[in-house]
Amino acid sequence: MPRPILATIHTAALRHNLARCRAQTADARLWAIVKANAYGHGIEHAFEGLRAADGFALLDLDEAQRVRALGWRGPVLLLEGVFELRDLELCSRLDLWHTVHCNEQIDMLASHKTNVPHRVFLKMNSGMNRLGFTPERYRSAWTRLNALPQVDEISLITHFSDADGERGVASQMAVFASVTRDLPGERSVCNSAATLRHSQLASDWVRPGIAIYGSSPDFPQHSAAEWDLQPAMTLTAKIIATQDLMPGDSVGYGSTFVAAQAMRIGIVACGYADGYPRVCPSGTPVLVDGARSSTIGRVSMDMLVVDLTALPQAGFGSEVTLWGRARGGALLSIDEVAHSAGTVGYELMCALAQRVPVQVQA
Repeated sequence: MPRPILATIHTAALRHNLARCRAQTADARLWAIVKANAYGHGIEHAFEGLRAADGFALLDLDEAQRVRALGWRGPVLLLEGVFELRDLELCSRLDLWHTVHCNEQIDMLASHKTNVPHRVFLKMNSGMNRLGFTPERYRSAWTRLNALPQVDEISLITHFSDADGERGVASQMAVFASVTRDLPGERSVCNSAATLRHSQLASDWVRPGIAIYGSSPDFPQHSAAEWDLQPAMTLTAKIIATQDLMPGDSVGYGSTFVAAQAMRIGIVACGYADGYPRVCPSGTPVLVDGARSSTIGRVSMDMLVVDLTALPQAGFGSEVTLWGRARGGALLSIDEVAHSAGTVGYELMCALAQRVPVQVQA
């Protein structure tokens, strides 16, 4: 039989989370963000659960082609725009909308030969300081784009750096609103955190990403459950061996865990080569047959260890939920596991290894 590890993608949870985000947005249209292979879930696996979106936003042309191959005929947006001139040919062929965030991309459009003008999203750097035109240069970029016959409608977009924190969005939103006040075109400003936390913002398009996959954008301030989000991915494995420890026995590489008392442990067929973080310390939560327990010792390439001392019924073949929903319905948020690892749920989702089999559950 195959190695006993499995990732399950929950179509119903994706559908629920999408509806939850839409309920926050009044009349705004909604991009489902499927970059990074739908945050590790797989575009093909996630598509059915997200097809109620108004559009799909992603990063590269391969992902765009995959969305079109699934039969999607609605808007598709390239969030980072094009990287070279010939990319615009595929944008024309696949009817892709794309972000413009630098003068070089405007130059490419000016050189592009097309019979059908492009729909573009002009990005402002309102304080994130990654991509986009500064407020001082934004209007001149708009003027250049507006003069090109290769460009049709220009939408206006920015990205918040602190929508999930105390600093909030007021400063960036004030800059964006001031500079764009009399410019025509639809606006898009809200990511997951802004969609849930700042739903009063005027945005013609919202861009939820992590929230539609069931992770809280501002954990631990709010849990996924508090936002009424459901896990879209469950990672499970099985116990393939057990060991009995005596006081003083150590576990795993580096002997970082030493038993203070007699213990019973289970060896689980999951490790960092499967995408489970090696940096997760002893005490990282897991569910064993739906009951809460925790890891022990260092995570290995192919295995990790869990505490079975308080779970006498658990043993060889018991199911361990690393994150997501256990068979009996118990939940372990991916945010809890990520917090133990000192990171965020995004990273765990995206790190799921190719060797892990995936099934889709309606």
